[in-house]
Amino acid sequence: MGAMISITCPIQPALDHTKRILFQPFSLGKWFVLGFCAFLAHLGGGGSLNYNQAFDRTRLAREGHLAEWAGAHLPLVILLGALLVVFLLGLGVLFQWLASRGAFMFLDGVARDRAAVVEPWDRFRDRGNQVFRFRLVLILVTLGFLAVVVGAGFLVVLPAFRAQAFGRSAFLPLLLVGGILLLGLLALLAVSLLLKDFVVPIMYRRDLDLPVAWGVLRQELLPGHGWQFLGFYLMTLVLWIPAALLAIAIICLTCCVALLPYLSSVALLPISVFFRCYSLCFLEQFGEGWRILEVPEQAGPSV
Repeated sequence: MGAMISITCPIQPALDHTKRILFQPFSLGKWFVLGFCAFLAHLGGGGSLNYNQAFDRTRLAREGHLAEWAGAHLPLVILLGALLVVFLLGLGVLFQWLASRGAFMFLDGVARDRAAVVEPWDRFRDRGNQVFRFRLVLILVTLGFLAVVVGAGFLVVLPAFRAQAFGRSAFLPLLLVGGILLLGLLALLAVSLLLKDFVVPIMYRRDLDLPVAWGVLRQELLPGHGWQFLGFYLMTLVLWIPAALLAIAIICLTCCVALLPYLSSVALLPISVFFRCYSLCFLEQFGEGWRILEVPEQAGPSV
């Protein structure tokens, strides 16, 4: 008989681990170091960054001088646009690289209840690079999928647009394309979530390369437990409701200081640690060999 896997039982242990790691005892230095690891881990998803507009784009768009200047200096505008695209792409690749290494650093800090940067940064270089390469491939696959599906949708609707006849003949194929787009994006999202929540911990726990860790997930964990994994993500979605309310309260109490890059990871560290612990506690239900969180032994009575 397979292990009994629950989506609710790991919640209380995850809360207990979060309280132990961050508050027993409370250490501000530990928060800042572990928060830095969380900041790196979240760079790939953009969750820890909040880019404010440095200028009012709508106001500039209304000014005719900008359009006149762009028309008079079109080659320069194209060059600047190309440089901006290259810069943003490079920044995105850098963020993915940092996030891939940071995922292991944050996991190690939570699992071992410690605040360290240099040692885990060096130790997880190879594993982080493997995840980085996989993430880049996943991004390219996502972009290619979007290009193909959106292009197909455009070709479907173009004849109807030219004929100005948007009837069932155009609506049904467009609906089909939309369904394919939705299902494809959900599948790609599932791969990304499984990588973050389970494949990285498998690599960490068993010291495995990425392809082998995916194989362990497919062959040892997913068979017979597909619905439990789906329930895990549905429960995660539900748990994000109180987490979002807590985040809003923290942001208000700090007068929006908690929105600043890096400081947001420190201020919202209990949320990050809880969700990291929740996936690890869920994984522990598959057997003692999957225990990742190290709990210090209680000192016995003195004699």
